[in-house]
Amino acid sequence: QREDGMVDVSATLTPEAWAVWEAIFAKFAAPGMCNPDDPEPCTSGTPSQAQIDNDHRSLVQRQHDAMVAAGRIALMSGELGKLNGLPVSVIIRTTLQDLESRAGVGVTGGGTVVPIGEVIRMAGHANHYLAVFDRATGSALDLFRTKRVASAAQRIMLIARDGGCTKPGCTVGAYGCQGHHVEADFAKGGNTNVDELGLACGPDNRSVDNNGGWTTRMNERCEVEWIPPPSLDTGQARINYYHRPERLLHPPDEPEPQGHNDTEAEIESAGSAQGNPRGDETNGPRPTDDAGEPGGPAPPGDQAA
Repeated sequence: QREDGMVDVSATLTPEAWAVWEAIFAKFAAPGMCNPDDPEPCTSGTPSQAQIDNDHRSLVQRQHDAMVAAGRIALMSGELGKLNGLPVSVIIRTTLQDLESRAGVGVTGGGTVVPIGEVIRMAGHANHYLAVFDRATGSALDLFRTKRVASAAQRIMLIARDGGCTKPGCTVGAYGCQGHHVEADFAKGGNTNVDELGLACGPDNRSVDNNGGWTTRMNERCEVEWIPPPSLDTGQARINYYHRPERLLHPPDEPEPQGHNDTEAEIESAGSAQGNPRGDETNGPRPTDDAGEPGGPAPPGDQAA
């Protein structure tokens, strides 16, 4: 993918493959068809004369748009089956901040960076999922399962959290990954809980062997660490940031000073200590309530602020 987001493609097709695309292009790359500049692009039937006259795209541009239309028709048909437990579909992860600012990007399960404007346009006719993570620990909230295979919802959470294979140095995107039991294999008592799973490509998943081989563990921020066997341990990285480079830009949360108008931070700190079993480790002990302080004392432990 180039700096401007475009992807260069070249191909050498067999006669059969070109015969297929020849027919598709004859239909969908005709003037007036599948024109993204039209308020209501014609994707079936025959375009109107006005759509044909207002189509100023080159043949190459029309063929590009025809490939997009043909791909979307295939995805929406429901005939492509499933990929690692999910229906074959485009999965894009982004953040609420990027959506609100209209200035960020989304990343597909294959690692393609998509401008936020196109993410919003594609999301206009798609199913939406909201993945919520604990800010202090990175834990996914309320997604657990007692079967060996991760559910569709759990896979979506793993894609949102890991982005791709978690083994350091591996560039395989989420589309090519399996749900790996990080702490213990399911056959050995491991749980299929989203906070005990991580994405791993097939070869790396099979390389984990607790009998002298590679092992994995989940650290306190819900990042999968890969520990090599002693014979291969050269002090290399344990965490793969290839698919989530933005994590390198955000240092661990530091406690903010308690000011006159800092009630929001105070409430968040109290909520983390109550709702997170590791809250005391993350935020430290709760300060003693003082009725004389601005805002008054904190609410009782069994009530919400």
